[in-house]
Amino acid sequence: MIKVVTAALAGGVLSGVLGYFLLPVLRALKAGQSIREIGPTWHNTKSGTPMMGGLMFIGAAVICLLVCIPMMEEYTVFYVLLLSLCFGLVGFLDDFCKIKFKRNLGLTSLQKAMLQMAVSALYVYLLYKEGSLTSDIYIPFLNETFYIHPLAYIFFAMFVMVGCVNAVNLTDGIDGLCGSVTIPVMVFFAVAAVAMGRYDLALLPAALAGGLAAYLFYNWHPAKVFMGDTGSLFLGGVVCAMAFALDIPLILIVVGIVYILETMSVILQVAFFKLTHGKRLFKMSPIHHHFEMCGWKEEKIVTVFSAVSVLACLIAWFGVSGRIG
Repeated sequence: MIKVVTAALAGGVLSGVLGYFLLPVLRALKAGQSIREIGPTWHNTKSGTPMMGGLMFIGAAVICLLVCIPMMEEYTVFYVLLLSLCFGLVGFLDDFCKIKFKRNLGLTSLQKAMLQMAVSALYVYLLYKEGSLTSDIYIPFLNETFYIHPLAYIFFAMFVMVGCVNAVNLTDGIDGLCGSVTIPVMVFFAVAAVAMGRYDLALLPAALAGGLAAYLFYNWHPAKVFMGDTGSLFLGGVVCAMAFALDIPLILIVVGIVYILETMSVILQVAFFKLTHGKRLFKMSPIHHHFEMCGWKEEKIVTVFSAVSVLACLIAWFGVSGRIG
């Protein structure tokens, strides 16, 4: 438990220090964000804000885990880290294309989807080989499991991971939102891992909880830096990888409710637009932009969405209490 708390504190300090040195470098490289033409007009003032700020909490988490290697008893956490870094690499390539070609769009949707599916399949395979994963899916709140064929489980896992990662990415749309919403999720997984006796597995989400808190010092409105797809895809990777490593993937429906609402708002907006031949269900999607268009300030949206995330994680704790017991 001391290691987990120390990891959180170290993650915060390291992320803050890395951010102090990283920000001038990103500015010097002119790694600025291009703002979407179809977004809120007042977001145009954010054009040129450095991106790839996710490198600060990614670096902090990696350093924390490397330092803890001599004290570890099992190494599943490095599978989680590997998956997350691979997703982060996809995001890095996407950010690099945006910066190099001075546009808002990086990799194509097909390119990102193919890379993400390949990474997800590799992670599931590693967990099976390591013995941390079964084909029995735990049902939260009911404290029951049901078996599905291993091949079907692989496709289920790939679908959930790719969906989860992109849902977290959609949440990164206004200053401070993705980081604030994800901190409670990281705390949940850290505490759940400790309660299940998976102490080493708790180190990564603990370090990230601290790292994200420090990152928000730079990302709170008005943001001095954005995490970019590098950071948001990495975080999405950690969220889904932790759920599968602890063998409670369905709990993502609860702890990730904000991510799901963001994604569903986009899906519903597109479907409604096509069915009604041009009408819109929301003023803008994802749904955080809808609230912006309704007059909510960014700070209010972040506060409300974060509160929802905290409440969801508290409810999720009761959902997995049977698994812990």
